[in-house]
Amino acid sequence: MKKKAIFWGLVFGGLTVFSQQDAQYNLYQFNQMVINPAYAGARDAIAAVCDVRKQWVGFDGAPTTAAFSIHSPVLNKKVGIGLNALSDQIGAKSVTAVYANFSYILKLSGKFKLSFGVRAGYNSYKFNFNKVNYRDGNETALTDLASTNRGTFDMDAGLYLKSNTFYVGVSAAHINSGVLYKSSFQQMSTTGTINDYSLSYSLVPHLFLTMGKSFVVNENFLISPSVMVKFSQYKPSLDVNLNFFLSQRIWLGAFLRNGNAIGGLCQVYLTKQLRLGYSYDLGLGKINTLGSSHEVMLGFDFGNSKTKAVSPRFL
Repeated sequence: MKKKAIFWGLVFGGLTVFSQQDAQYNLYQFNQMVINPAYAGARDAIAAVCDVRKQWVGFDGAPTTAAFSIHSPVLNKKVGIGLNALSDQIGAKSVTAVYANFSYILKLSGKFKLSFGVRAGYNSYKFNFNKVNYRDGNETALTDLASTNRGTFDMDAGLYLKSNTFYVGVSAAHINSGVLYKSSFQQMSTTGTINDYSLSYSLVPHLFLTMGKSFVVNENFLISPSVMVKFSQYKPSLDVNLNFFLSQRIWLGAFLRNGNAIGGLCQVYLTKQLRLGYSYDLGLGKINTLGSSHEVMLGFDFGNSKTKAVSPRFL
């Protein structure tokens, strides 16, 4: 019961949602389409990725995320197109979204490419009040609010600069701040008092900054530090990663998030086109009470059979 109380305390304060709004990813560096539409076409192949994440395993209603993306360069690799789909469940709230991606790719001097990207789609939100644990066990949700299902137009934009051994990306999510739900209602308590409530849920803009660099020790060993900074109106988030690429086939890495969570990851190229990734993270200190999280990713690059001896491969 203690864990359950902690979780619902994070998710609900009365009827105000304090929990994370966007899904958290540990393997984003191997699939940057999930945070930056300018990444569309960056792998020089038709790239498809499935990603499933279970966060805070052991808690009732803990976040569960499933994502799919596919993208490819077209028009002589000057344009990237793609599709993103997402299902995210946390407690009584569930989100389903589908986006179309477009990027324009410029070849710069040297081996650098600069992409400008946008994506637009529909974000569907559902809140099931029957799953809410009320402070007063005698309270119940109003009938017309027992299941709320709404949707809104959503839009993201980004920039992505890369070479074979370096990348930096800037992206903004929910730039139109779409309103998914807004309502006011009254409810009578067990003492006969009528209370006024206001319930709203809007998509909050997020800004992402990612950067990574690979240092070639030899053709079978690369060292690749990277960082991701996420800004929103709630609290900044910082991921610091240190990864190693071994024998042109295996990624091994570790990361620290906000100084209160630590984790490890790996990605293995089963073939030149097929790759499998896994990550595990655990909270530190008081955050440790939330439990561990797991993420699995499966990617396939159609038509990309080239092996680059000194490429970080996640670009």
